Amino acid sequence: MAVDLKLLADAIIRGKKNDAVAMTQQALSEGVHPQALITDGLIAGMAVVGTKFKSNEFYVPEVLIAARAMKSCLEILKPLLADSGVKPVGTVVIGTVKGDQHDIGKNLVAMMLQGNGFDIIDAGVDVSPEKFIALAKEGGAQIICLSALLTTTMPSMRGTIEALAAEGLKGKIKVMIGGAPVTQQFADEIGADGYSPDAASAVDLAKTLI
Repeated sequence: MAVDLKLLADAIIRGKKNDAVAMTQQALSEGVHPQALITDGLIAGMAVVGTKFKSNEFYVPEVLIAARAMKSCLEILKPLLADSGVKPVGTVVIGTVKGDQHDIGKNLVAMMLQGNGFDIIDAGVDVSPEKFIALAKEGGAQIICLSALLTTTMPSMRGTIEALAAEGLKGKIKVMIGGAPVTQQFADEIGADGYSPDAASAVDLAKTLI
C-alpha cells in the first residue's frame, strides 16, 4: 500500500516520531522522491505546527516533539537529497548572543528552518560577534540569526551588526533577530534586516531575505 503523505504530515504534527520514520522509509522503498516527502510530509506538517503555535493551540513542548519527529525523518532524507543534487534554500548561522545561555527559542527556530529546506550552522549559546561572522564566512551563509532572552545581552546584537559593517559585509549577510525581550523597534534601532516574534514567522522572514 502506498504511503499517504498527508498521514506523514499528521504524524509530524502529533510528534509520532516512530510512525513518521516508518512511513518515510516505506515511501522511499516505494520510490517516492525525497523532496516530495520533505515538501508534502515534513514541511506541510511543520507548517500546521507553526500555525497552531502562533494561535496558542500548541505550546513549546508540542512544537519540540513535532520538530524532533521531523528531524529524525530529515536525517534519513538529507543524504539522499544531496545525492540527487537538490540544493538547500539557503544557509543560516544561528546562535544565542554573548552572555546568554538560553537555547530553547534558538533550537525551535533552527528546527523550523531546517524543516523548510535551509542548511543550518548552529553556533550554540554565548556566541561572540566574531564567531558569528567567522562561521557565516566559512559556511557561505546568507543569514545570521541572533537570539537573546535577556535584556542585558541584547547589546551584543548591535555589536554583531557593527562587526559585520566593519568587515564590509552588512547587507551582504542579512541579520535576523528574535527572543522574548526583542522588538521590531529594537531591530530598526540597531539596523537588523528583520525581526521575528516566533519560530513560524522566522521561516517566512528568512525566505524573504534570501
